Amino acid sequence: MGRSVAASILVLIAMPTLAAELPSRKPGQWEITMTLENRNVPAQAVRQCIDAATDQSMQSSAGVFAQTACPRRDVQRSGNVITIDSTCTVGGKPSTSHAVITGSFDSAYTMKVTSQSEGGASRAMTISAKWLGPCAADQKPGDMITGNGTKLNILEMQKRVPSSIPVPAR
Repeated sequence: MGRSVAASILVLIAMPTLAAELPSRKPGQWEITMTLENRNVPAQAVRQCIDAATDQSMQSSAGVFAQTACPRRDVQRSGNVITIDSTCTVGGKPSTSHAVITGSFDSAYTMKVTSQSEGGASRAMTISAKWLGPCAADQKPGDMITGNGTKLNILEMQKRVPSSIPVPAR
């Protein structure tokens, strides 16, 4: 899998992980750019077509997995700023993360995430999202176009996730 596709999938994973606490995004085409801080990797951008149902589906599926991996989340809202502090288990190791999201889910927002895992490894990334307008005529909700032009559909990818992933009892 190419570096661009791998990074694009990371964007999909990163955004929905926090999406359970975020307002719904405006339907249409969004450009999402991810920059890994202190890494010699160019920023990666994707265009994603969403509608209300797709956005809700992404939030719902992420909520189940996020509850399993991240049992402690503290969400604070103040004006157009959302701050999320989480304690998670990633690869069997404890990890903490701090995310600050600013902007509007109708036009543009920025999410800055820092994480620290057991053993001292730390990461920082910035995800910037901008609403571009209606989806293109050849796009359907869930379509994502990577920087190299590859088209994937997040809804189809979610259907391929093994059903053996444990879901917490409610």
